[in-house]
Amino acid sequence: MKLNRTHHINLTPPKGTVWLTGDTHFGHAGSIAQSKRPFRDVAEMDRLLIEAWNSCVRANDTVIHAGDFEWGHTPERAAQIFQALKGRKHLIVGNHDRARVTDLPWESVQERLTVHAGGRRIVCDHYPMRAWPGAFRGVLHVHGHTHGSLPGTSQSCDVGVDCWGYAPARVEDVIARMEATPNLPEERLRAADREAEDDA
Repeated sequence: MKLNRTHHINLTPPKGTVWLTGDTHFGHAGSIAQSKRPFRDVAEMDRLLIEAWNSCVRANDTVIHAGDFEWGHTPERAAQIFQALKGRKHLIVGNHDRARVTDLPWESVQERLTVHAGGRRIVCDHYPMRAWPGAFRGVLHVHGHTHGSLPGTSQSCDVGVDCWGYAPARVEDVIARMEATPNLPEERLRAADREAEDDA
């Protein structure tokens, strides 16, 4: 059932694997050069991205797409690609996502989604945030948009396909990558520096 676009939802997915992805840019020839993607042309990129998605996602899995799903196709072709992709799909609207994307039959469409998965609470946005709700209580943050150009932290991670072998990433693997990253998010680092100055 198609839901109306909203600003924010909280999601506790049903049984099945939860996948995080973003910045697929189906149909966007410019993304091949801009992000140094290993595809000859749009047709090859679209085909291989679909294959990579469907090689891991099952029909009852949940996929959270962090925006910039498509750019450059007709509405009909965008719909064909959407229907070819497995899973229960949720969209966080990216800067390239126009009506031909937001009007597709997503499970939900919103500016921000908070998902409870992998034993964690994860705030999902298209854009990377320097601070987000609950960061001081261990809440994680995932995003797209930057195509791997910004480093992750112990609580934030780019889930775009350029960072994950051009396929969706299991939420547990995203959490593990953050846990293996020593750098604190900026807001917490600044607070730690202030505390150190106060103690000095």
